[in-house]
Amino acid sequence: MPIKRPTPEQLRRIADRFGIDLTAESMSAFDTLIDEGLVNYETIDREWAARAPQAPHREWHRPAPEENTLGAWAARTAIRESDEGPLAGKRLVVKNNVAVAGLPMANGSRTLEGYIADEDATVVRRILEAGGTIIGASVCEDLCFSGGSHTAASGPVLNPWNPRHSSGGSSSGSAVLVATGEADMAVGGDQGGSVRMPASWSGIVGLKPTHGLVPYTGAFPIELTHDHLGPMTRTVTDAALLLNVIAGSDGLDPRQVGLPPSRDYTKDLDNGIAGLRIGILKEGFTQPNGEPQVNDTVRAAAEQLSAAGAKIVDVSIPEHSSLGMALWSVIVTQGGLWQMIHGNGYGMNYRGRYSPSTMSAYAAGRRAHFNEVSPSVQYVALLGQYMLEERDATSYAKAQNLVPVLRAAYDRALGQVDVLCLPTTSTQATLLPTPDAPLVDRVHRTNDMLGNPAPFNTSGHPAISVPAGITGGLPIGMMLVGRHFDDWTILRVARAFENEVGGFPPVPYRPGSCR
Repeated sequence: MPIKRPTPEQLRRIADRFGIDLTAESMSAFDTLIDEGLVNYETIDREWAARAPQAPHREWHRPAPEENTLGAWAARTAIRESDEGPLAGKRLVVKNNVAVAGLPMANGSRTLEGYIADEDATVVRRILEAGGTIIGASVCEDLCFSGGSHTAASGPVLNPWNPRHSSGGSSSGSAVLVATGEADMAVGGDQGGSVRMPASWSGIVGLKPTHGLVPYTGAFPIELTHDHLGPMTRTVTDAALLLNVIAGSDGLDPRQVGLPPSRDYTKDLDNGIAGLRIGILKEGFTQPNGEPQVNDTVRAAAEQLSAAGAKIVDVSIPEHSSLGMALWSVIVTQGGLWQMIHGNGYGMNYRGRYSPSTMSAYAAGRRAHFNEVSPSVQYVALLGQYMLEERDATSYAKAQNLVPVLRAAYDRALGQVDVLCLPTTSTQATLLPTPDAPLVDRVHRTNDMLGNPAPFNTSGHPAISVPAGITGGLPIGMMLVGRHFDDWTILRVARAFENEVGGFPPVPYRPGSCR
């Protein structure tokens, strides 16, 4: 369709924004120039329309309350394209910010309500080609901006160990469906711990790979330098198996820079860890809100690694506490405003695969429903916009320029040890806030668990959470962090711990038992 030409009032409003004084003569001249320029936009519209993906017909349904007692399902389906491959027989769910063509992709938000994805994300294509069966989309937090599990437009996702508690977020539904056995594996997204935090609080394995190792193509972004997708499973071997399938360049994602040759992450996974050096990260055990039982459980778990043959040493990285969260907060707040809000998820200025249909649907939904999104998202908009106007985005520039300082601090420590060890989250799963809780409390429940996991999104190092133990009926996660693109080593250490403890405890919940 032809693009509507701007009215004089529209041009004056835009001109005023840039401080341009339009005379009658210049108005007429710019009107002519803009009319000429819009011909190119119309050409692009026409050419894209001839090539745009069309969503296939795939059967799906929204689960009834009795089959969604923990609020973890966004949609149920059964998509299988091959009976052969490494994932044959595996049932997988995909976080609902990852496109599965023909299924709704709400991203936990009113802003994408009713949107049907028109193209599979790269990780979805790889799963289907590897013989996996996608059985549904899992609920995630509102635009994925929460480490709790209470902000999704569909309602809270309940912890399967105790439904009064948070399951962790933002990949909340993925964690719960794996924990309860309703799915064998899941794909989660992680910008500040959103694979590892729900893994910790829901008692499963969650891997954030090295930044760029897994293509993000087809997933709704927050901030390009912090976006990750990763496996969520009940065993370390399954995490390695899923990583085998989804890792590697797709030629479409600008995040994928300097990737090493592909490898088999399951190979030699049971070779043991004799002689490896495990660094107990001091600052990971001194978070302001840290709970003693969490620290004690993770230290005891680390001793199991010693029993498996590893050498345990103490390390200190002051930048983990003094710089990590400050960098993450500024980059994700300012960058998230620019890319996720002003840029309608995708932003501009890079080569890669964009989703015009997602951008258009989200833009319309954002204009109509932004007053209804989670206060955690509104906080990002208000703080980010204020600092954009107050400091002209220089805070973001300074923070990105300081990222190498944080990365180098971790790298120095990882030059002395093979893996860092610390609590995934400094607390156990918190109680879900009530809908009428003060706004400040509801926002704090989205971000007060980020202190340990989020800095590794900023630095890009691979990190895995595994169940370290159970206290008071709730699981506690241990996080293992490795060198860039040495994801295999943290998987190997995690597997050695899993073997040493005889496997991870199953959740007592069974589907349909509570709500």
